[in-house]
Amino acid sequence: MTTTSESVTVNALGSASAGLISRLLTHPLDTAKARLQAPVEPPYKGTLDVLQRTLKSEGFFALYRGFGAILVGGTPGTIMYLCSYDYVKNQMSLRFSEIPDFAVHFTAGMLAETFACIIYVPVDVVKERLQVQRGNEGGMMYHGSYDALKKIIKYEGIGGFYKGYFATLASFGPFSALYFVFYERLKELSRKLVSSGNTSDNAAKHGQTNVDIPFHHTILGSATAGAAASWLTSPLDMAKLRLQIQRGGMATNVSSSSGSRCGGALYYTGMMDCLRKVYTQQGVHGLFRGAGARVIHYVPAMTVTVTC
Repeated sequence: MTTTSESVTVNALGSASAGLISRLLTHPLDTAKARLQAPVEPPYKGTLDVLQRTLKSEGFFALYRGFGAILVGGTPGTIMYLCSYDYVKNQMSLRFSEIPDFAVHFTAGMLAETFACIIYVPVDVVKERLQVQRGNEGGMMYHGSYDALKKIIKYEGIGGFYKGYFATLASFGPFSALYFVFYERLKELSRKLVSSGNTSDNAAKHGQTNVDIPFHHTILGSATAGAAASWLTSPLDMAKLRLQIQRGGMATNVSSSSGSRCGGALYYTGMMDCLRKVYTQQGVHGLFRGAGARVIHYVPAMTVTVTC
């Protein structure tokens, strides 16, 4: 991205639009991830099992529950996210030149997510409550994104969306921070690789960083960064989802041995309490349920969003 605000906005709008197309293709995997992470009985065996059982019992469009919220809020949220990252990174690089690059990228990623979550949190709450409800369980509480929006406001108030702000930030923030640390580092390694292959290039001789990176290097770097960041932060995403659906009373059919209850749902007092209980009951495997689907979903989504 360039440093002018107009160019940044235009680039961000293009990236957000491209990312929306990617999410359209991968939303069923996001739904599978959400259902794997939710505490339901009988539990799903894996991503393929979720897709097969959902298609058989609820139909194709059940895999796209919550996409309306993404359609409305995804683009402005992504624009705020990318513009904030670019601005914070540039300002920190100019004003605090002594700070290591990885710290700049980590901080910029966290702050960008802090701002973007103002939009992302309501979108995520609506999306995930729709994704985890199952149509063959005596009727659904929400019938589409708009209906979910109205009912959450009616029964929980506007604050019903933002009660999950810090839980969402605790999940999305580390993901964004790690993603940009990995992505920027891989871009740096790519520049060095390209420069070393061309000894006549001035950048290779003088250590300049304005070396053009081959597009396939950018794609590979973004995909690798997305895979690593989404996998490592999957337990945080699982805890965030369980806290969100708990507030809406959406965790159904939970066995009595799964933990304490509150209104028919698992009762967690916070992120750490959720992680501790899941680990105690299910071990490391429980913390990473849905991680594979999350990786497959985020790799193309982030690659398209960041590189286009």
